[in-house]
Amino acid sequence: MLAIRIIPCLDIKDGRTVKGVNFEGLRDAGDPVELASRYSGEGADELVFLDITATNQKRKTLIELVERIARTISIPFTVGGGIREVEEIADLLKAGADKVSLNSSIVRDPDLITRAAARFGSQCIVAAVDARRTGEVWNVYTHAGTKDTGMDAIEWCREVERRGAGEIMLTSMDADGTKDGFDNELLSRVSSSVSIPLIASGGAGTMQHCIDAVKKGQADAVLAASIFHFKEIEIEDLKREMARQDIPVRLEKAGAD
Repeated sequence: MLAIRIIPCLDIKDGRTVKGVNFEGLRDAGDPVELASRYSGEGADELVFLDITATNQKRKTLIELVERIARTISIPFTVGGGIREVEEIADLLKAGADKVSLNSSIVRDPDLITRAAARFGSQCIVAAVDARRTGEVWNVYTHAGTKDTGMDAIEWCREVERRGAGEIMLTSMDADGTKDGFDNELLSRVSSSVSIPLIASGGAGTMQHCIDAVKKGQADAVLAASIFHFKEIEIEDLKREMARQDIPVRLEKAGAD
């Protein structure tokens, strides 16, 4: 089993890191460059940067901010928000991103995944899936969680894999920001349906929530925001607890393996 990754997420609005509940009620969480630098030094395995209003406001991701963050960190860096074209992906990778996260644009144009994977490699393409439960199924939402596509989230995850995505970042809109735990049922359903790595997103409140996302949800990585931004949980402490519960993690910061 590969090491489980711990990934802080920077949701960006107007150049600041923000965090809300169920994609609403955003509050300021700090300067993204300072946070990125902190996480890189604290042992995070990767970093995700999402310009959460880029799609709705019909503007490009903040290239300059991406460049500033990339200069400050030494860990892999995924950028998403408002990316619609292959050339925009090229610009972001040139600016310092290692991967891009695609959401609304690939629902509208699924072939964008195929074109991007062919040019840059599947390892650079992360399919972001925002899902909300409706009865016994989960629907895919786009435009920062404001538009219900009516698409089945599990089938969509299969489709993005078929089209060449190298990874799926799966956010439960029902759990997002609640700190009540990940939607492990959704995670396990998707995990058993695809063979590419799965990032769990939405709901982290305790160390055990993160552990359950791996053990029960079968996630390959755990993404969280507020618990790290506001220092409710330290990354190193989380990794040590995961290791204690027999989950493989990288502990380089602590001088262990």
